[in-house]
Amino acid sequence: MKKILVLCTGNSCRSQIAEGYLRHFANGKAQVYSAGVETHGVNPKAIAVMEDDGIDISSHTSNHIDEYRDIDFDFVITVCDNAKESCPFFPSHAQKFHQNFSDPAKIQGSDAEIWSGFVSVRDMIKAFSRDFVSANL
Repeated sequence: MKKILVLCTGNSCRSQIAEGYLRHFANGKAQVYSAGVETHGVNPKAIAVMEDDGIDISSHTSNHIDEYRDIDFDFVITVCDNAKESCPFFPSHAQKFHQNFSDPAKIQGSDAEIWSGFVSVRDMIKAFSRDFVSANL
């Protein structure tokens, strides 16, 4: 079974959303993990926006990349430029993929504007995840 690690800065939004969709689309064909170069806790809006699309990530935890040093990943996906630049060396043969998504936690404005931003980023990550699974699993 393939092992996928999704990396982001704080493992609170983008990587959590990607983990949820990758698990969904892989449908048991991969073990999917997410981590950050820091840990910020899972953002409640990320949980809500995924729930709105029928994916439950409420039991996810915010994990630090060091927790997964001993796992031989097949794929490492960075979902933000900061994580790509800060990603430590992994002693594995993992294929590396990078797709920068804007951080929905940094969106400012009304509640409706913030929600709309989360939905937009979620939908981009959903499309990326679907395409990734289709091409690689």
